[in-house]
Amino acid sequence: MSQKLTLEDVRAQVAELLFEDPTELTDDENLVDWGLDSVRIMTLVEKWRKLGVRITFADLAERPTLADWWAVLEPNIP
Repeated sequence: MSQKLTLEDVRAQVAELLFEDPTELTDDENLVDWGLDSVRIMTLVEKWRKLGVRITFADLAERPTLADWWAVLEPNIP
């Protein structure tokens, strides 16, 4: 797949899993506080791995904000 993941894609995909409007999620909010659980994080990991992103569950679970996720994701996007 040639689609390149963007921060806005990440925000939209997280918001979809949480049944929230993407504009409600700021970069520094704790996504666990919004209801993001380990099953949903794994769903995102698998989706992004299919795009070729080198990412693990632990990479995301340790720092559950969009800003921190993007800092980990961006350098690993092919």
